Amino acid sequence: MQISEVLSLDCTKSAVQCTSKKRALEMISEIVAEHTGQSSTELFECMLSREKMGSTGIGNGIAIPHARMFSSDEAVAVLLQCQEPIEFDSIDNRPVDLLFALLVPEDQCKQHLKTLSSMAERLNDKQVLKQLRKAQSDEELYQVMTAQ
Repeated sequence: MQISEVLSLDCTKSAVQCTSKKRALEMISEIVAEHTGQSSTELFECMLSREKMGSTGIGNGIAIPHARMFSSDEAVAVLLQCQEPIEFDSIDNRPVDLLFALLVPEDQCKQHLKTLSSMAERLNDKQVLKQLRKAQSDEELYQVMTAQ
């Protein structure tokens, strides 16, 4: 699955004012709720319980929060570029400034493991990371992330 199939421009936010991991997850939940009609509180709880199993901060200033949604039939991705890095309990103990969240329908988890994998691969590319961090607008951020 292509990243552009789950990430839309209106789910891409650059220079976000964010002060904590909790607030970042709340923002992601609110954005996904607008798209799916689900409760942002429920979505937040799903992501929070996933984080309790282990941080999704994968290092190098990147986090890939993800969770299962219970009453949606489409996967939704959200890309946040934080104006200032935030503490995220990452594996390398470094703060995070790029968050790529993926929320998937409960019955489609296996299919979306590939999507998570391709996101992680894309975020592992030093050139892509440099461009994402330099992006000045939602549009630019979206173009960098979805470019093939």
